[in-house]
Amino acid sequence: MNTQLIEHLLSLPVQLVAVTKKHTKEEVDALYALGVRTFGENRVQEFLEKYDPNYSWHIIGHLQTNKVKYIIDKVDMIESVDSLKLASEIEKQAKKIGKVQDILIELKVSDDPNKTGLPLEDLDDLLEKVDQMEHVRLRGLMCIASNTEDTQKIEHEFDTMHSLYHDLQQKRDHIDTLSMGMSHDYPIAIEHGANTIRVGTALFE
Repeated sequence: MNTQLIEHLLSLPVQLVAVTKKHTKEEVDALYALGVRTFGENRVQEFLEKYDPNYSWHIIGHLQTNKVKYIIDKVDMIESVDSLKLASEIEKQAKKIGKVQDILIELKVSDDPNKTGLPLEDLDDLLEKVDQMEHVRLRGLMCIASNTEDTQKIEHEFDTMHSLYHDLQQKRDHIDTLSMGMSHDYPIAIEHGANTIRVGTALFE
């Protein structure tokens, strides 16, 4: 456990989402003891195995619509909404339990074919539909930047996100979260406007 890094990240004016993929519930508890309060999981099954109602949880990985019902009463934020189909299912399941579910729209700013996310040109259409949903509350945007050593490319992707986030804030209420940056690029993300970072690997080194 990299306690020095954890203390540093917790001192920054950003929200730290500790990514606990492939780590145990005991390690989650150890992070909590060090002051971490928000945890992110990629896979629903792994999330359910280590879920603790005392902690704040975000789903940050690609979420299948048929899995929404298993997590809707347990998560504070779904960061990876990338389609109308998924947003509609979240609306349906949240309505069943009388909850308003906070979400982020995940945008595809990278040209990597393996990266998920909503194409930028589809954002306005999805926003229009989400605005009509009573049990889904949009809080902002999320992205995964290109996995590259090209810092300028990463900076460009983060700047694109920040510009879209700023535009969103001007037009809608409740917009307060720009989630971008992981273990290898979170310092760049913070420099370019991120207020939420998702760090996993570096915490456990």
